[in-house]
Amino acid sequence: MIQKQPTAGIILAAGASTRFGQPKQLLRLKDKYLIERVLDAALASRLKQTILVLGHEHRKILQALENKIKHPRLAVVINKRYHEGQSISLIAGFLRIKDTYPSVMFLLGDQPMLNTETINRLLDKFWSCDKDICVPVYHGKRGNPTIFSNRFYHLIMHLRGDTGAREIIRAHPDCVLRMEVDDPHLFFDIDTQKDLASLEAYLTQS
Repeated sequence: MIQKQPTAGIILAAGASTRFGQPKQLLRLKDKYLIERVLDAALASRLKQTILVLGHEHRKILQALENKIKHPRLAVVINKRYHEGQSISLIAGFLRIKDTYPSVMFLLGDQPMLNTETINRLLDKFWSCDKDICVPVYHGKRGNPTIFSNRFYHLIMHLRGDTGAREIIRAHPDCVLRMEVDDPHLFFDIDTQKDLASLEAYLTQS
């Protein structure tokens, strides 16, 4: 089995939130910003280092996260080319870790229900299996975050457009470990005002 530990995490949070109509990274959900929820889950996990990739409105976000960004296991990357697609942000963060860590987890900054327990479960499953990719699934539907070993680093470096790493996963089904989760809200991401209203209603009830 190839060496997979330690694993670095990359949080993709550079987008302009065009479908949402305003920067969503600093939306307040109960007592935290949207991006803060994902960041806290990652920093409390067994990820060795976390890279937060920002772009649009990055100064406002850094100011809002003033205390969090001082965390010793966190580094911030500013991607000024964020408008060119998610792959540019992914690679910007990836360049910071590819020569140091044998595996990487990609997390989405607009997935506020992701928790530390799920991140650690994915890491444990990935570290103990002989697969080079690990993804969470709910009733057969794949979600995020995803983990890749360095076997696929050369392909990650050549990603283009706004598809992220999903094409690598689709092209190598035999290399993928699928970890079943029992809560569909873990995959919930906010793209529209309707998504936000649904999540706020869920949080109010829970």
